[in-house]
Amino acid sequence: MIELTNNITHEFIGLTAEIIESTNKQIIGERGIVMNETRNMFLLKTKFGLKQIPKDCNVWKFFANNDQVVINGNLLIKRPHDRLEIKI
Repeated sequence: MIELTNNITHEFIGLTAEIIESTNKQIIGERGIVMNETRNMFLLKTKFGLKQIPKDCNVWKFFANNDQVVINGNLLIKRPHDRLEIKI
């Protein structure tokens, strides 16, 4: 379960994500399900199709189990399995 104590090391694939701040004003409010993740990008399934969105220049809100967690994308710039090594 995603919680404030383990949010950076959590698996994001399958969660609903929304961009709440970005250097690109056109993608603020973009929302979808995380379908895949690379070191630098999330692949979101939106109502307009699949979109690759960079992690680092955005602030993300993730929704899971009626909870919301806001994470700065700069903290997520690692491959998913490399984030497990991060000390919280």
